[in-house]
Amino acid sequence: MKIVYLLFFTSLTVLLAGCGTTKKIPYAVDAESIPAEVLNAVKDAPEPVAMPGDLLDITVTSYNLDAVRPFNRIDAIAQLSANMYNTSSSNDKNRSLYYLVDSDGYLEFPVLGKLKVSGKTKEEIKKMIIDGICPKYLTEVPGVDIRFKNYKVSVLGEVKNPGVYTASNEHLTIFEAIALAGDLNITGMRENVMLIRTDADGSRSIHRLDLNDKDIVLSPYYNLQQNDVIYVQPNASRARSSWSIPPALSLTLSSIGTVISIATLVVTIVK
Repeated sequence: MKIVYLLFFTSLTVLLAGCGTTKKIPYAVDAESIPAEVLNAVKDAPEPVAMPGDLLDITVTSYNLDAVRPFNRIDAIAQLSANMYNTSSSNDKNRSLYYLVDSDGYLEFPVLGKLKVSGKTKEEIKKMIIDGICPKYLTEVPGVDIRFKNYKVSVLGEVKNPGVYTASNEHLTIFEAIALAGDLNITGMRENVMLIRTDADGSRSIHRLDLNDKDIVLSPYYNLQQNDVIYVQPNASRARSSWSIPPALSLTLSSIGTVISIATLVVTIVK
């Protein structure tokens, strides 16, 4: 009878532990209970700002194409010899068409020279370029189109496809980034996801996010910035399964086992 009770309580413990674990799997539990006025009060995703290492695609347009030709890098590149194109990789060609923000936050723009763009939005950079061109070089206000070509985030840890992911629309939420990485593994710790953020001034900050919590959709870190790094830690069961006995300890235990076996054999023979 005692054995029956023991098996019953053991099964009940395992069942309850399983129920507790399943509660940690869903994302944003009970998010539908958040009042509509609270959701509507959340600010829109902030405009991305340029940071060192960014690649910007900048095009200056006008009715008079010849007038704006000197301000477009693609025209400057076109003046290079065909041999240079033939000897460079496709990736190098693509990068040469864009403007790299250097470690000091500057980019080199045709005619205008070095422009300090780090920490500025696309609209602010656009105004800077227009003010530099007009009316000094052109009487007509040109159009300026700016796009981030390497708006990317990194997703590491307990996800199906860890890697670096680029967003062509220059916007990603925490859940969109996780979806790109193929979702979290069942062994991922959803209640303690680490977000590493680097701002335009080079400062870094670390934030912990609970993806189970419905308030994640209200978090200021729900919308990501370019160059954010998301790390999903393994849960306790995953950590235990990856534990292994060090080789030295394994050899020691094996030796002890051998000695015990020999001793047992000797005692048996003596008896």
